[in-house]
Amino acid sequence: MTQSLADGSLFGWNLGLIIGIVVVLVVVALVTPILVLANRIGKQAPRIDAALQKARANTAPLAALSDTIKYADTIVAGLRRGRTRLGG
Repeated sequence: MTQSLADGSLFGWNLGLIIGIVVVLVVVALVTPILVLANRIGKQAPRIDAALQKARANTAPLAALSDTIKYADTIVAGLRRGRTRLGG
């Protein structure tokens, strides 16, 4: 009778151990792909940053586009006035 009582209490421990191991394996299986992707992103980050810096340098002149449009409007208005005065 003592043997069956000991087997019953060990069953709970064994079941808990198995459940714990399964939980740990599931967590490892879920976290591993996330870490692999984070590693890939980390390796690509310098190239992405360099490309973004080039894009920033290449598009910086667009900030002055509104000034260019203002000057062009002023020039076109002056040309219209000149044409009108000349009778054209």
